[in-house]
Amino acid sequence: MSEPATTAPKPSPGRIFLVIADDTEEMRAALRYACRRAQRTRGRVALLHVIEPEEFQHWLGVGKVMEDERRQEAERSLQLLANEVYEMTGTLAVLYLREGRRRDEVLALLDEEPAISILVLATASGRSDPGPLVSHLVANMGGRVRTPVTLIPGHLSVEAIDASA
Repeated sequence: MSEPATTAPKPSPGRIFLVIADDTEEMRAALRYACRRAQRTRGRVALLHVIEPEEFQHWLGVGKVMEDERRQEAERSLQLLANEVYEMTGTLAVLYLREGRRRDEVLALLDEEPAISILVLATASGRSDPGPLVSHLVANMGGRVRTPVTLIPGHLSVEAIDASA
């Protein structure tokens, strides 16, 4: 009788650092930190862009055109950020584009994607509160979020982010 063949364990894909892609100043700090951590740990960066629903409902045809334009702009924005990720890390970013309320979609993605290791957020600079997304996630994390969250002060310089990552 021969022994069963053994296979070497597959190497883990490394940590995936999720950044919420938006046009806020603090997102730049979160993105830089995530890229530096991914680079140093052989991980990857994932970007989530959420297209939030319009408050005002337009006529069907006009609304459809506006929706298409918003989606195209979101795709362009994600692609530009993905290029930055590649320049900083040398790896391709994982891209997610969703429609809905941002805080709900962040929680849903974290529930659906067990490969995401860490959610990286930056606090709002120049404000007394950390920002609406940070506030919501911290307030609702009890038992609902299984992913660690790293908070970066949004006012940190590039040098300070690089040193701390």
